[in-house]
Amino acid sequence: MGPQALSQVLRHIPVSHDPRLLVGLNTSDDAAVYQLNDGQALIQTVDFFTPMVDDPYLYGQIAAANALSDIYAMGGKPLLALNIVCFPDCLPHTVLEEIIRGGAEKVSEAGAIIAGGHTVRDAEPKYGLSVTGLARPEQITANAGAMAGDLLVLTKPLGTGIIINGVKAQLVSARAADEAARTMAALNRLASEAMLRHGAGACTDITGFGLLGHALEMAEASGVAMEIDFASLPLLPETMEMARLGLIPAGAYNNREYLGDLVKLDEGLKPEEQMLLFDPQTSGGLLLSIAASGAAKVVDELAEQGVRAAVIGRVLGREATGRQVLKVKRYCSASSGTPNR
Repeated sequence: MGPQALSQVLRHIPVSHDPRLLVGLNTSDDAAVYQLNDGQALIQTVDFFTPMVDDPYLYGQIAAANALSDIYAMGGKPLLALNIVCFPDCLPHTVLEEIIRGGAEKVSEAGAIIAGGHTVRDAEPKYGLSVTGLARPEQITANAGAMAGDLLVLTKPLGTGIIINGVKAQLVSARAADEAARTMAALNRLASEAMLRHGAGACTDITGFGLLGHALEMAEASGVAMEIDFASLPLLPETMEMARLGLIPAGAYNNREYLGDLVKLDEGLKPEEQMLLFDPQTSGGLLLSIAASGAAKVVDELAEQGVRAAVIGRVLGREATGRQVLKVKRYCSASSGTPNR
């Protein structure tokens, strides 16, 4: 289901006004947050999808990392996970065992526990998790706290959707495919811990709605505008080569149609560069809105830990951009103007 159809469906779901529900449907956040008491808030999320790689173990790892990311994006710590499995009769059970083993090992890496789950027969495999996390209420980092003057930090390179298409077409090198797989399977734990240490005002993780879709949700929830510097975007190896070959996922075109005139793109951006901005990501990085001093510390600390993060733009007052909530320039003042590849 595309973002436009989904928004129409969600529009008819009753919105709870219980004061204990700190984060619900109102702001398109990554997870729900329920306050248990003065010192504890429960974070709940669910996510699952069809395979994007051939290796079932790797698929399990990526799907689990993707689901766990919602907890990290809210500033929480994963505690408990339940498997969600759809599986066809035509595949051997060893495939299912490998999927679940990959997911279980990733949950263990996160310091959480697999406590069961539910399986149904389906024509196509699907796997993911329902995850419960915990945080102090004052540490919850929703997507509604971005402030004018903040910088935008992205903690994983872009291009997974395009690279996945390139792998299917057998045009991506083994090195580039391995790098994309490693990136998708990586937890966002280190990025989440860094943002908590340095006081990010808002956060979301970049998944199927693409960089611009999730940035738009943050901007609208916060009542601000954003300017993104294309030259500073970190990209997976061979992403632009695949984009130039036209290996753009259908979801990218859906995202572009949905965002419409809320986004203003630099006229100098090539068509493949424009489509990269809408590329649906699988288990992408965190997008942080954070003061300049904190942004530099987050990027430097993550680099020391082997995490590739970059400042990719800035937050503006809404009046600065008019109708367009998001602007993308080839270079903007938030960066040095040097491509971060």
